[in-house]
Amino acid sequence: MRSTSPSETFPAHTPAAAQIFTIVLSHGPLTRAEIARRAALSPAAVTKAVRPLLDNGYLLEDVEEEHRQALGRPANPVRVDGGRALFLGVKVTGDEIIAVLTDLCCRIRVARHAPLDDRRPEGVLATLSGLVLGLLADAEGFGVPVRGVGIAVSGDVDRAEGMVRYSPFLEWRDVPLADLAAMTLGLPVTVDNDVRALTVAEQWFGAGVGLSDFALVTVGAGIGCGLVVGGRVVSGAHGVAGEIGHLSLDPAGPKCHCGNRGCVEAIASDSAIVRDVRTETGVDVADAAQALELAHRGDPGAREVYARAGAAIGRAIGSVVNLLGPERVIISGEGLAAYDLFAERIRDAFAASAFGAAARCDVRTRPLPFEEWARGAAATAIQSFIRSDPPQGQKLQG
Repeated sequence: MRSTSPSETFPAHTPAAAQIFTIVLSHGPLTRAEIARRAALSPAAVTKAVRPLLDNGYLLEDVEEEHRQALGRPANPVRVDGGRALFLGVKVTGDEIIAVLTDLCCRIRVARHAPLDDRRPEGVLATLSGLVLGLLADAEGFGVPVRGVGIAVSGDVDRAEGMVRYSPFLEWRDVPLADLAAMTLGLPVTVDNDVRALTVAEQWFGAGVGLSDFALVTVGAGIGCGLVVGGRVVSGAHGVAGEIGHLSLDPAGPKCHCGNRGCVEAIASDSAIVRDVRTETGVDVADAAQALELAHRGDPGAREVYARAGAAIGRAIGSVVNLLGPERVIISGEGLAAYDLFAERIRDAFAASAFGAAARCDVRTRPLPFEEWARGAAATAIQSFIRSDPPQGQKLQG
């Protein structure tokens, strides 16, 4: 696969400069004074950091005619030029790969889907490469280079190493996906857990903008949680954090694929709901869509299964709020199609579990299509580019 000249480095040579650019990316257009206030930096430091970003075209200055002759420090707002660079985001599921082409502001320009018939690493790379090749052809029409690729995978993913330690839906263990993809694609590659990637997108561009502490809970094939604490997405010392799907609520409950019993995921994931609907109703529903249809038709057994799932999710959210005290919890994922069936139990269980003022946390839903998960992967690629992370396969020295 041909290279798209990814060698240009981002002209933010200090953490402060990267911070300033990220602030403008999420909140802009902003004047230099507003940037200084948000970044807690001096106006002089902001001016110094902004200059190379303007010179290299990553920031644009909105100059109004009446300000052109003004004396003193410029008061014109600056904004990110979204068309300055392009990025690719790829979401890998157990049966499909979704890929998007985005600009620097993470706006989706093109989206492509392909079925995944072979879950082995070589099969995934072959399907992924085909999608990327198509998107690179699309990118040529925009006249700017693709600077990086983000890949989002469910499970235990070590972003620093580019390693998928364990992905239950792909049945992978210890796959060096970033190195393999970088060799195949000829572009810098960032690999991260899919929920963490989506959390980055929500922090920069979605319902988490402006919040220093929030949680993103995803409901569907699995139960995931991304955490932002003190303005940073939490990865944990070992690359694992926020795994509320594996909180054990009932030691005598159903066995989870992780080996424990009574995990939230063993009660409230799509596969757990299908299993329990079959047991409760005697109807051999084929998948989550049929289980949902049965519940919406009023079957009491099916509705009780969804109620139990909602209670488990609500208790898990209560645990997150008690531990971290976020300003907001965002509930998303394909499982929101059933939200009307378990919303009340989520609210009741959360209220019962949350301690004191923690119950004042803003809990809201945000339906997102799968393209948004791929967009989250693109956000991690943008993040790596801005921070000038070393390419996968190269280790920091010293």
